[in-house]
Amino acid sequence: MLEVNESREGEVVVVNLAGRLDTSTATDFDFAMEPHADKPARILLDLSGIQYVSSAGLRVFLMLAKKLQKAQGKLVLCGLNPTVREVFDIAGFSKILQIEPDRSAGLQRLA
Repeated sequence: MLEVNESREGEVVVVNLAGRLDTSTATDFDFAMEPHADKPARILLDLSGIQYVSSAGLRVFLMLAKKLQKAQGKLVLCGLNPTVREVFDIAGFSKILQIEPDRSAGLQRLA
């Protein structure tokens, strides 16, 4: 199960995710992000509620980042718990995606 809640902080779209991002929920997340993907949006993904990310979830993050970059947008992730952060580190995504420790730092990065 994955919960996706969207709000705004000024010009930044803040998306709070909770649950698991895996093969069965990655499509739902991809669909939820579709309205922002091809626009010059600034998006902060707060992953503090995510307990697990599979390779399918990582793929969605990467595809979203590429679409946003192409559209002159920006993506920042924040709030990764140690287990999720380890998955990003092992997969090399920590070097590809912008990751901040918390929402405040993420919003600062997007300002």
